[in-house]
Amino acid sequence: MALYLLAMHQPVGPAPDAEFLAKVMADLDALRRDMEAAGAWVFAGGLHDPDASTVVRPVDGDVLVTDGPYAEGKEHLGGFTVVDAPDLDAALEWGRRTALASGLPIEVRPFRQRP
Repeated sequence: MALYLLAMHQPVGPAPDAEFLAKVMADLDALRRDMEAAGAWVFAGGLHDPDASTVVRPVDGDVLVTDGPYAEGKEHLGGFTVVDAPDLDAALEWGRRTALASGLPIEVRPFRQRP
């Protein structure tokens, strides 16, 4: 078994309407329950928009702290799920189901080693 990050990329802009968002959240909650039942779910979390971020950057032996995202873009990391899967194909299946439930692109990336 290996750990995989399912990174959910959201477009920059206003949130969808409440009715649409309620359906997405219900679908994602059902998917989480499926992951838990399969023993695949490890951890998940949603993130605030990039403008709520703070960047800590090393500079000449100290750090520079700045407001805002590290990089500007049309999409940002909106949330993530960590799954425990036997192989990439199984992780990609969870990614496929997450993409269908959320309507968003999902990046599936393995961890380098198991903690």
